[in-house]
Amino acid sequence: MTSESAATLRSRYVEQAASDLEKNRRRQQELAEQIAVLKQEESLLAEIIKLAERYEGFADASRLPEQLQDEPVVAKAKRAPDRAAARRPSTAGKTRGTSAKAGAKATSPQALLGDVLADLLGKYEEPRLAKELRDELLERFPDRNPTPQVVRNTLESLVAKGRVQRHKQQRSVMYTLVEPGSAAR
Repeated sequence: MTSESAATLRSRYVEQAASDLEKNRRRQQELAEQIAVLKQEESLLAEIIKLAERYEGFADASRLPEQLQDEPVVAKAKRAPDRAAARRPSTAGKTRGTSAKAGAKATSPQALLGDVLADLLGKYEEPRLAKELRDELLERFPDRNPTPQVVRNTLESLVAKGRVQRHKQQRSVMYTLVEPGSAAR
């Protein structure tokens, strides 16, 4: 092999190596960008899972934050983490906000079902059945129509939080409001 052909061969190898190196760098950059996007998606999904676990036992749609009754499921999943993070500490347990879309139907925020039931229970000194509370709720708030199971689940949630006390009489379960500052019996 002559020195001229060896130099030509060497220059081809150098060009090929430089070309391959540039392709590898571009591919590494693309992969790094894809990894960044996947990490963002992972954090959003983790936040969605946290929210789902937090509100897992709620069958009443009015209890879930940032959820409109006529809103598609896909839109809920996309915006839930952003709005939930903004709302988390300041409005927990107070009222549910409405968007412009819901504003046409309801002009003021709707109170959480648990808070409404606690207010209804607070009017009575004697224990009340979940059915009685639901009937009174339907009478006072005709725009709300929770199922009997939703009312029972909400009352049991309040029992678990120590806000309401459960009383069993034979096969009936009755509820009373726990007075703030008093220990549950």
